[in-house]
Amino acid sequence: MRYLSTRGGMTPQPFTDILLEGLAPDGGLAVPESIPSVDAATLAAWRDLSYPDLATEVLRRFITDIPVDDLRQLAHAAYTPAVFGSAAIVPIKPLSGGLSLLGLSQGPTLAFKDMAMQLLGHLFQYVLERRDSTLNILGATSGDTGSAAEYAMRGKERVAVFMLSPQGRMSAFQRAQMYSLQDANIHNLTIDGVFDDCQDIVKAVSADLEFKQRWRIGAVNSINWARIAAQVVYYFHGWLRVTERPGQEVSFAVPSGNFGNILAGHIARSMGLPIRKLVLATNENNVLEEFFRTGVYRPRGSAETYATSSPSMDISRASNFERFIYDLLGRDGARVAALWEQLAREGQFDLSQYLPEFARYGFAGGTSSHADRLATIRRVYEQDGLVIDPHTADGVKVARNYVEPGVPMLVLETALPIKFADTIREAIGAEPPRPEAFAGLEDLPQRVQPMPRDAEAVKAYLKQHARL
Repeated sequence: MRYLSTRGGMTPQPFTDILLEGLAPDGGLAVPESIPSVDAATLAAWRDLSYPDLATEVLRRFITDIPVDDLRQLAHAAYTPAVFGSAAIVPIKPLSGGLSLLGLSQGPTLAFKDMAMQLLGHLFQYVLERRDSTLNILGATSGDTGSAAEYAMRGKERVAVFMLSPQGRMSAFQRAQMYSLQDANIHNLTIDGVFDDCQDIVKAVSADLEFKQRWRIGAVNSINWARIAAQVVYYFHGWLRVTERPGQEVSFAVPSGNFGNILAGHIARSMGLPIRKLVLATNENNVLEEFFRTGVYRPRGSAETYATSSPSMDISRASNFERFIYDLLGRDGARVAALWEQLAREGQFDLSQYLPEFARYGFAGGTSSHADRLATIRRVYEQDGLVIDPHTADGVKVARNYVEPGVPMLVLETALPIKFADTIREAIGAEPPRPEAFAGLEDLPQRVQPMPRDAEAVKAYLKQHARL
């Protein structure tokens, strides 16, 4: 399996090369040359596999330049009961009304980002050791990617992490998770702006190919294809755990900000997994929902990006959306490049002529407000005795509109509720459960470097602290 760029300007590369690169040289995103297919007989053979063995089977279809035995060892090292709390790794949590949660928040930072990031840490270490090299990871976070990346990479000798986060736009728990880390290879930089500004800086630095090569800059955001491939696994896992017969359809509801999580569902569906609907749930920042409703993609500027009570989805420019458009346009890199040039020039593009195609891909969508989140958190607590976080509440609220008889609806859990205690208290009048390992987290000393909204300033910091 080799990888191309969504904009058509990259020589086909093996997985281990695109793992370390982040953005393609032409500014696009790496995508596989073809989508591997999985038939019903193969799905049936996977039904009793453990999570790491299932991960091996799915990932080996995307990763052909790492021996399968090595890949299996990496998956077993990443997905352990010690790290994820139980042998299930991803438990199913039944809710009333025909819904279940896909429990993706059992990892070390209590968010679904751990599912990919724990594997990514082992993949980086494996490849860098064999190449006798180092990597400086530059990333942007709206809350959970940062801590998941830092916990996966902390203490690794060949890797340094430089994580940009928006000042004042994350919860106190999220900030403490990241900023309390004292490892020498972890660098937290707060940017005076919103998440999209952080993401723009990452892309600007990555677009400077000479700088990127000289300072060995890589990525852990979901622009890194390995993140998407790892997330594909839990769609197969969810389907295998809630179905009983071949071909039975399942719908998934996905709280979505940067489009990576639901893109993994699109990939799984393209591989042959019987997915009926991919239900995209947004908060008040509904750029993606608007696109699937109207066909017009119109990202907002920083001033129009609302600060909400589901802050990890306060995103207006979704990086992974480009990968879906690549598929929508028949994998035509030149057309994708032209669209993104138009986007930079005009601030939007119109693909409303493709509206009938959205249903063929299984996409549906909806939005959720602060009042919706509070009501949903309260309802789930009262009916099911379970406390859910605000992002998961967005998913549950929107999912209820698409429940169909005989079709299981799995809502992808985003995080554990302790990460958003203020909203939980407002919803149910009680403190969310706090895992013992995080007692007193917010009181720990924090190490963070404020930075202006300027790519050159970030480059200067990288030069001083990069590992070479």
